[in-house]
Amino acid sequence: MAAALPSLTADADAEPRVWVLHDGKPGMRSQALGLAEASGFSFVEKRLDIRPPWVWLPPHLWLAPLAASGLAPPWPDLVIGCGRNTAAPALAVRRASAGRTLAAQIQDPRIRRGEFDLMFVPAHDRLRGERVVVTTGALNRVTSALLAAERCRFPQLDGLPRPILAVLIGGANRAYRLGLARLGEIADRVAAALRDAGGSALVTPSRRTGAAGVALLRERLKGLPGAVWDGSGDNPYYAYLALADACLVTADSVSMVSEAAATGKPVHILPLAGGDAKFARFYARMRESGITWPFAGSIERWSFAPPDDTARAGATLRALVEARLALRPSAALV
Repeated sequence: MAAALPSLTADADAEPRVWVLHDGKPGMRSQALGLAEASGFSFVEKRLDIRPPWVWLPPHLWLAPLAASGLAPPWPDLVIGCGRNTAAPALAVRRASAGRTLAAQIQDPRIRRGEFDLMFVPAHDRLRGERVVVTTGALNRVTSALLAAERCRFPQLDGLPRPILAVLIGGANRAYRLGLARLGEIADRVAAALRDAGGSALVTPSRRTGAAGVALLRERLKGLPGAVWDGSGDNPYYAYLALADACLVTADSVSMVSEAAATGKPVHILPLAGGDAKFARFYARMRESGITWPFAGSIERWSFAPPDDTARAGATLRALVEARLALRPSAALV
């Protein structure tokens, strides 16, 4: 008799075991959890802490992805990964389970694409294929239920003068530059919009904004209704989206733009120096869909149907998992 493999769910009627892998970056975590939540399955979140020497190498050169990521049996029925650092570990789990673990990857994995059971990629990435689900933007966690719950967690924000602007600030990355000078210009334009039309600004910076950037935002918007989150205490990000009448988002983040768009509220883009072909394709699609518009100093009102990317992706993934589990024998694998 062959040696027993680590047991996976044998009963097709049992709840599948699901792992969600990410590297801790907020954008990656949001996409991975969003897909898992939309699937309706219970799951275990696993933040990968990639260890030396693997952290110094690109993922396609990892000779021992399980050792690099610290993952160990018992293996799940489904592994969901997001980003380049999860692709090799997810496939290693799939191989270690003798193919019984389904591997779903968010974003183009760029390695061994044929081994993934499903890949979810935004249209601007241009990857296509039988196992590829194409989305308008980034998958995310934004639902009406989440927004309502998060709004209730921050009752101190109720009663702010309207219109309320959710201002989502990112930072410099490989495609865009956001220095203090440009950040000051953005803060001044937000302040001018409030002085002209009234209302409030709820500003949430990212880790890439930096302490100096946060301090600048707080200084330039001092005395105006609203708040600038300084990174301490509970994160009010989703509460800001829930309360907003319109969103202003810096151009460096597909994830933040996609999350703002999922609210169904007007999304103004704050342009930055830089860009690349992928971002250009993404913003062209968002404008053509009537979702985004550049911020020219005043808040405009328009309506659109929020993208259903995440709900559609979750339903597709759930259907695949249920179909695959139904084909498994009820006896344990030996």
